[in-house]
Amino acid sequence: MQTAISKLTKKYQATVPKVVRKKLELNAGDVIAFEIEDETIRLRKARPIDIEFSAALVFTLSEWESINDEEAYNDL
Repeated sequence: MQTAISKLTKKYQATVPKVVRKKLELNAGDVIAFEIEDETIRLRKARPIDIEFSAALVFTLSEWESINDEEAYNDL
């Protein structure tokens, strides 16, 4: 098993290591998916169905986009 690491920025962003980008054939602008199961998280290149599903959720979550919600949940 190979391990690659990356450091989070203040905005919680990380660079995907080159070895991972190469293995997943990732390019700038590609979408990635995080599969979460208990204490394990897998990163993979998102499939078209993942992107469609996420886009469908936008309308159902728009009720949480007010300034008050942003202030209340900003530190989470």
